[in-house]
Formats: sequence, C-alpha cells, structure tokens
Amino acid sequence: MTTPTTARVPRASVGLRSERGPVLLSVMLSTGLVAIDATILAAAVPAVVRDLGGLSQFPWLFSVYVLAQAVSIPVYGKLADLVGRKPMLLAGIALFLTGSLLCGLAWSMGALVAFRAVQGLGAGAIQPIGMTIIGDIYSVAERATVQGYVASVWAVSSLVGPTLGGVFADYLSWRWIFLVNLPLGALAAWMLARRFAESPRSASGPARFDVLGSVLLLTGTVALLVALLEGGVLWPWGSVATAALVAGAVVLLGAFVAVERRAAEPVLPLWVFSQRAVSGAMAASLVVGVLLLGLTSYVPLYAQAVLGTGAVVAGFTLAGMTVGWPIAAASAGRLYLRVGFRRTMLLGAGVAVLGGAGLLLVRPDGPVLLLAAPCFVLGLGFGLVASPSVVAAQSSVPWARRGVATGATIFARSLGSAVGVAAFGAVANTVVRARLGHAPSDLESLPADVLGPALDTVWVVAAAISLALFLSALVMPREVHEVAREP
Repeated sequence: MTTPTTARVPRASVGLRSERGPVLLSVMLSTGLVAIDATILAAAVPAVVRDLGGLSQFPWLFSVYVLAQAVSIPVYGKLADLVGRKPMLLAGIALFLTGSLLCGLAWSMGALVAFRAVQGLGAGAIQPIGMTIIGDIYSVAERATVQGYVASVWAVSSLVGPTLGGVFADYLSWRWIFLVNLPLGALAAWMLARRFAESPRSASGPARFDVLGSVLLLTGTVALLVALLEGGVLWPWGSVATAALVAGAVVLLGAFVAVERRAAEPVLPLWVFSQRAVSGAMAASLVVGVLLLGLTSYVPLYAQAVLGTGAVVAGFTLAGMTVGWPIAAASAGRLYLRVGFRRTMLLGAGVAVLGGAGLLLVRPDGPVLLLAAPCFVLGLGFGLVASPSVVAAQSSVPWARRGVATGATIFARSLGSAVGVAAFGAVANTVVRARLGHAPSDLESLPADVLGPALDTVWVVAAAISLALFLSALVMPREVHEVAREP
C-alpha cells in the first residue's frame, strides 16, 4: 500500500488524448447527461403543462427522478462489485436512454412522471459506477488531475441545463429535452463497450446477491424520502401520513440492519460505517447534500421574490455555487497529494463556514452580489470537501469493495439532499406561519416583507450546518493508504 505523494502526473498521460481518454470521455459524457437532466426540465414547466396538463403533478417530475436515483444507488454499487463495472454501467445507460425515449413520447403527465422514474433508475447506476471506474483506472496521484475533467462536467451542466431547456421549449419542443439524450448516450455506451476492458472478479464460487436486504433498503429508503420530500407539501408535517411513513421507514431499515448482519453478500455492508475513510466520506457527503440542495431551492427564490431580480440573474446567482465547486475540486488534487485528505477537507470546511457566514450579511435592500458571493465561497468549500473525500474512500478499499464504498458515499449525498430540502422548508414555513398566523399555501406567492425574514432564518440554519463539515473531516483518518487498484 502507498500513501499520496507530491509527485505530479503529466496531464498528457491521463487526459482525453491518452490511452484511457476514451473511457474518461465516456464517463464524462454519461455523467453529463445525468447532471443536465436534473435541471434542464425546470425551464420547460409552462410548455409541458400546456401540452399535457397536470400542473398539480408536475413537482413529481423532479421528486420521482431524485427518489428513483437515490434508492437505487446502493444496489448498483454492490452489483458493480459482484458482476463488474462495465455491464452495470452499460445497463444503467440503457435504462436511462429507455426512460428518455419514453419521456419524449409521453402522452400524459402521469405517463411522464412514470417514465422519469425509469430515467432516475438509470441515473442511479451512471453516477456511482462512473466514479468507481475512475477509481479503478487512475491512481490517487492521477485522480488529482482527472478530477478537473470530471468536475468540469457539473459546472458546464449547471449552466447549460436550464438554458438548453428553455431553448428547446421555446423554439423546438420540450420533448427534445429527453430525445437529445439518445445519440449522446449511445455514443458514451459505444466508447465504453469498445475501449474499457476490466478483469473479472476472482471468486471461489458464484456471487450471491442480497435480495432481501435490497428490498428492505429500497422500501425503507423510499418511505423515508417520500416523507422528507413531500412532508409539508402534499400533507402537513404532523399528519398521520408523515408519521406512518417515518414509522414504516424505521421498521424497514431496522429489519435491513438485522438482515445485513447475517447476509453473505450484504448490499450495503455495515463495515462502511466502521471503516473511517468511508464513513468520513459519507458524513461529508451527507452534510454537503443538505446544504447543496437546500440552498439550491431557496437562493433563486430569495433573489427573485426579495431582491427583485429576474429569473436569469437569479439563476446566475446560484451558478456561483456550481462554478465554485469544480474550481476547487480541480485544485483539491494538488492539495491532498501535498498535505493529505484530512487537512484538505478541514481547509474546505473552513472555506464553507466563511461562505455560510457570508449568507448572514445578505439584506433585502442589498445588492445581489451579497448573495452570489457567499454561494461561490460555499461552492469552493464543497469542492475541497466532497471531491477528496470520495477519492479517499475509493483508495482505502480493494477493487471488490470499491463499488459499495463509492455508492454509499453518493447515497449519503442523495439522502442529505432530501433532508436539506425538508429541513430548510420546515424552517421557512415555521417563520412564515408565525408571522401570518396560518400555514402558507406556497412560499412563492408571499410578499417580500414576509418571505425575507423566513429565508434570513434559513441562512442562519445553513451557516450553523456548515460547521458540521469540520466534524465530518475529523472522522477521516490522518493517513489514508491506497489499496492496489487491480482486483
């Protein structure tokens, strides 16, 4: 085993023109489709509703995609360890493209929601397995350079997605939002099939998949995420529906833990919580997920409803966060090679806390820059925390465990995203209810003098949560040893 060194890797040996370049490009392209699809539909809301109707069902186009993606991630991570990365990633791309084709042909809002779930199930394979392949074919030192390529995908997607969705909706048809995935996804699958060769997992006997554990994890997580995503939206937090979903989730997940203790090949082995590099990465991803999607939901709302900006300016305000992340992620490699994963994450936590503190300076009568700047700083902090933590988790385990380690880390971020939306929504609604004397029908319709104080409280909560990044960094061991990359 080796530890990260300060040796620099020439970009030409790991870039897109290198021998491994086509595999890297395939991962970037398929990941980009998933990243763009998370935001591209937002700009097409009026066009879709005008064509299909079903305005009340429209929020589920986003919720069901996130839900299907989140609950399937651990299962794909385990399958990637059992049968290999290549067949599972190809299966994920195929499922994503099938969902895209069906979405493009959807005849009703209900059908579109169902087909978005198919897309989400495919996306659940693409992101974690793509990152696992990166961990397989590149060393820790090489990933210090490769991170810049992968991080750029998210930056470009966050900027291109909403704009592209608006162009398709206004000048072509909203259906092209989904149909454009077909040739790009097919190209990614073709390059992966031709250029990526992996050795089969050595095993003494046939792999046994943990069916019971997978069912319990899927159903328990679905119950929990539906409670978090729809609580306070479709039904009140204190309703019977919320209580039943949470209670069901507790029972199902408790049974899942009991099953995993005895399973021969557990889908989410309990060692991920005791292995410090993996559990530290999961903790960091959870906190980043809470802040990332929570702020994504409310920063544009504040910019438009309180500061009085247009939708474009509001979008660019939030884009500061999604631009800051890849900038920091591209630089994080040089840092963790020099000072280690833990110190890099601690530095990122400090930067994120500065960004959180900057949110406390936002004022209803202030310039929009006071909102955009903290978002950019938070993005820098996230890039210095999240990217090194994933590399550390992958590097600390052998090939046969790398899919589970990567999947567990991304699953934690997805769970954190649901928690963040729910927690920040509960905070905002509580403040609004105290000022109005009743629960709001929706936050978007509130006057600025009511919405402003509610979101100011959200900024306080976000600043407090950013401190938890220090705790996640402290979970990471001082030294992370790289396990041999070959199975």
